[in-house]
Order: sequence, then C-alpha cells, then structure tokens
Amino acid sequence: MRGPGPSQWWRYGPPWWHRTDDAEPPAPRWPWRSTVLLTAFVLIGSHFAAHEQIHRVPLNGYARVLLVVASGLLLWRQRYPAFVAFGTAATTLLYLGAGYPYGPVFLAVAVACFSAIVAGRRWAAWVSMGMLWAGHALVALWLYRWLPPAGDQSANIGQEIVVATWVVAIVAVSELARVRREQWARERADRAQAARRRADEERLRIARELHDVLAHSISVINVQAGVGLALLDSDPEQAREALTTIKAASKEALGEVRQVLDTLRAPGAAPRAPAPGLDRLPELVEQAAGAGLAVEVEGTAPRLAPGADLAAFRIVQEALTNVVRHSGSRHARVRLEHDAGTLRLRIDDDGPATGADAGGSGNGLAGMRERAGALGGTIEAGPRPDGGFRVLAVLPLQAKAKEDDR
Repeated sequence: MRGPGPSQWWRYGPPWWHRTDDAEPPAPRWPWRSTVLLTAFVLIGSHFAAHEQIHRVPLNGYARVLLVVASGLLLWRQRYPAFVAFGTAATTLLYLGAGYPYGPVFLAVAVACFSAIVAGRRWAAWVSMGMLWAGHALVALWLYRWLPPAGDQSANIGQEIVVATWVVAIVAVSELARVRREQWARERADRAQAARRRADEERLRIARELHDVLAHSISVINVQAGVGLALLDSDPEQAREALTTIKAASKEALGEVRQVLDTLRAPGAAPRAPAPGLDRLPELVEQAAGAGLAVEVEGTAPRLAPGADLAAFRIVQEALTNVVRHSGSRHARVRLEHDAGTLRLRIDDDGPATGADAGGSGNGLAGMRERAGALGGTIEAGPRPDGGFRVLAVLPLQAKAKEDDR
C-alpha cells in the first residue's frame, strides 16, 4: 500500500525527465509526433474558428501556410528554443495582422514559450511574448484602420488587459515548470550523492572487517607456522599442535570472511551468524595464546548494542594483533572499565617494538579510529613512557540508544 505523502512522480519528476547533472546531456530529440499532432490540431481548430468568426478574413492558402510555419517551428524547440520562441511569436503576429480569425494558433506560441523557459532561455520567452502582446495591442487599437478586415473596429483596453493576463499566465506556468524541474534535478543529485556516500561507507566498513579478520588470523597462522617448521623434526607433537591451531584459525577466518561477503551478495539480509562481541573475548585470548601471546583480562564488559559491541571487539582484536606482529613482548593486558556513560578499553604491552612500525602499519590504527569515531568515541595509541605500547579506546555507551532508535 502506498504510504502517505507526495508520490515519487511528483517528488522526483516524471520518468522521461530524468537527467543528472554529472552525466553528459543526451542529444536533443526531434519531437516529430507532438509537432505533427499540434499542427493538425491548429489547422483543424482554425478551420472551425473561421466558421464562427465570419467578420474576420476567411482562411486561404496564405493563412494555412502561416499556421503550418507557426506550428512546424516547434520541431526545433529543443535545439533552438530562443529562435523558435521569436519565430512563432512573429508568425502569429503576422497571421493576426492579416485579419485571419483567432484560434488555436496561440497554442503554438504557448508551447514555444514553455520550451524556452524550461531550457533556460527565459529572456527569449519573455521578450517574444511581450512582443506578441505589444504587436497585438498596436493592431487592435491603432493599425486596424489600415489592415484587414475592412470595417474592423477598435478593441477596448479591457480586452487587451485580458490578453495580457493570458500572456502572464502562460509565462507563469512555464516558470513554475522550470522551477520544479530544477528542484527535481537537485533532488536527484542529492539522492545520487547520498547513494555514493552510502556505498563509500559500506566499502570502508567491509575493508575494516576484512582487515581486522585477516590481519589477526594470518598473524596467528604465521606464528604457528614458524613454530611448526622449527619443531617439525625435534618435537613433532608440538608441531602437530601448531598445525591444529593453524587449521582452527584459518577455519574461523574463512567463516568470518564468508559472513562479510554474504552482505555483498544479499544486501540488507540478516547475517547467518551473530557478529562477534566482547563476549567472545575468551576466544580471542585463546587465539593469542596459540600465537605465543599471554593476555591478561581485567574487568567486565557492560551490555552493548551490536554495533558498539562489534567495534569494541575489533579494537581489542586489532590491538592484540599488533602486539603479536610488532612487539617483542609476549605478554599483554586488556583492561575494561565503564561507568554510567562510557566504556574504556586499554590494551598494554611491555615492548620493545621489533621494527619501525611499533604500533602497526597504520591501516589497523586508522580502522580503529574510524570504528570509534563512528560511535562518537576516541582512540589514543602510542608508546608508553616506561616502554611498550598502549591503545586506549573510549566509547560512549549512549551509542546503544542511538542504534536502537534506527
């Protein structure tokens, strides 16, 4: 059932009027059908109007040529709107000056004016309509003495005011259409920009997820592979344990990568498995232990919304991954503190750094900052005064209420 509010057609324009500002404008089409139909309507309508206006000059070949010219010029209204506006106005004025009957010839002028204003040639539309009205007033009030039909009488000011009102009405409707078209264009541009922004945010989210999953799991696999190679001959049993750890880590990584990729195959679908959170911190500690890193956890995590819980888990995961990859310490501490409105995560290691990238290559830290920033939190990462490295994340617990409102 259609919900309340304006329809999609009225909000964003008719389907045949879609055009984005960043796309190359298509070549103007030749409006053959509408021009032929309008020309036929003008000719037939003028024929019937001539029977009702017996005091005017009867239609002849010259009159029909003027009618065809005035209507036929509309074929070029999309390519040369200003020329068509002036051409139809001049032809119509010539038709009226010759004393031929009033009729639907004014429709050609109205269509030309509309096309010129919509195409942005407002000056041409205004000037041509003003020229037509001024010429008609000149003929009706003064030149009628010397122009056909014979015995024609002067029009009064009231009649010219009515004509002027119709001219202003035509221009006003055309201006309204122009304004509405520009509004449609702005709305389409805004929707396109919002769609691009959502796509960029989704790409960043997936990139962060893949980085965090793969960096942690591959670090564990790399360490255990080194242990297995070193002990393959001297201690086959411990080498077997390393291979078992590699298998478990790779299986978990494949599962999480598949979960991330499933969101690409079926956008908007519910994930098959719940997103990891701080409740899986013991598994993370066990995986780190398999990579030779002893992790001490202090404190308990509060209840968090799924998005905040995932961000907190990934921050701890990335911090421990950096300890495994870039620190000589085999011991790390994870401390969780929270009060009424804030969760503080602190991950410390005693160092020293094993390479130039003490805290990581930069992508992991950037991902942590993006995750925290998306929730309104902060990340501080850097060397400790007494040696080692510290990552401090401050996440607002109010993010839960914001996510629940979505």
